[in-house]
Amino acid sequence: MSVRMNKIQSFRDLDVYKRLFALHLEVHNMTMTFPKFEMYELGSQLRRSSNSAPANIAEGWNNLHINIYIEGVNRALGEVHESEHHIDVAFQKKYLPKEKYTYFIKEYGECGRMLKGLLRSLKFKTKRSLQPTTYNLQPDEGI
Repeated sequence: MSVRMNKIQSFRDLDVYKRLFALHLEVHNMTMTFPKFEMYELGSQLRRSSNSAPANIAEGWNNLHINIYIEGVNRALGEVHESEHHIDVAFQKKYLPKEKYTYFIKEYGECGRMLKGLLRSLKFKTKRSLQPTTYNLQPDEGI
């Protein structure tokens, strides 16, 4: 089993970003099949929330303050949940077949888990950077 050790140099290298971006394109196309009166209601809300998730990852990328990036990833997770809600509504209104509904909910669920893992990693990194530095000084050396 080989381990992929590619260095992440851009938000575009993150698997979660790639998946959310692809999902947005699929969601966009799917919403274009909604009834005309829903194009600017539910369809618009779903297109915006599905686009906002990867956009928040991109917006926070490479910020000098890791807490701002954590906030962006957290917002992306909120947009994932909002997209799931709109997909639930579309399914209940019978705009989506069961297979498409199941597919989107599964994909957004996986992206949510990936974002939570990214948050844990970023918070761990933040916590480690806040640890006090210890020096091995002998009593006579001083500082």
